[in-house]
Amino acid sequence: MAIFIKPGYRAPVIGVASAVLLIGSFLLGTAQASQSGTVGASARDAALTQPDGKITVTGTGTVTGTPNQLVLSMGVQVNSSSVSSALAQANRATNRVTAALKSGGVTAANIATSGLSIQPNYRGSGQVPIGYGVSEQLTATLTDMSKAGGQIQAAVSAGGNATTVDGVSLNLTDTSSLLARARAAAVRDARAKATQFASALGEQVTGVISVSDQTSTVPYPQFAASATTSKAASVPVSPGSQQVSVQITIVYAIG
Repeated sequence: MAIFIKPGYRAPVIGVASAVLLIGSFLLGTAQASQSGTVGASARDAALTQPDGKITVTGTGTVTGTPNQLVLSMGVQVNSSSVSSALAQANRATNRVTAALKSGGVTAANIATSGLSIQPNYRGSGQVPIGYGVSEQLTATLTDMSKAGGQIQAAVSAGGNATTVDGVSLNLTDTSSLLARARAAAVRDARAKATQFASALGEQVTGVISVSDQTSTVPYPQFAASATTSKAASVPVSPGSQQVSVQITIVYAIG
């Protein structure tokens, strides 16, 4: 049996079909967009969670050197009934000390006045001075350690009973070669640590990203040094040794 559609109903049927097609296309596009957005978000999340491929380690290198300079802090202290008398006696004693140091090979440039003090002396709780004390200090830099003991002995003897010794300090004046050795040791230490960490992680060290020096380059004593007065021909001086330490932080790339 043949079916005929009258012209009056054809347009509404076509319109309904078109609407169905449009709705289907919209739904399909929405689904694709949603799927695409999900994939993009997953990719971004993966990128954000990827490791940066770095190991940061700190290496330390320490070397030992022998001090080559001694700085002597000494002076004279005199008491007398008047300021002028005390000062004159202190001046004479200081001149003798300075002359002895120069005779022993210490240059004038390495001898410096470091202090002068004049104080009244009282008896008990009295308010009237019974005398005056004068103290003069100087600093001598001794650059030949083999002669330092004899130079100190000569200076102390020249000052006589007025002599005062406040102390000595021993220094490393040139640390450039020691620092170079300490830096090399610090780098080796850092590399060994980075290799160990990388190996434990199943990775390999592939390069250096950055290096920073954390060092304070002031040498510090390893053993106590001493300089003491005695009746011997010279003061015994034991320079001991001092350490120079370097600390560096290195960021290594691994992969």
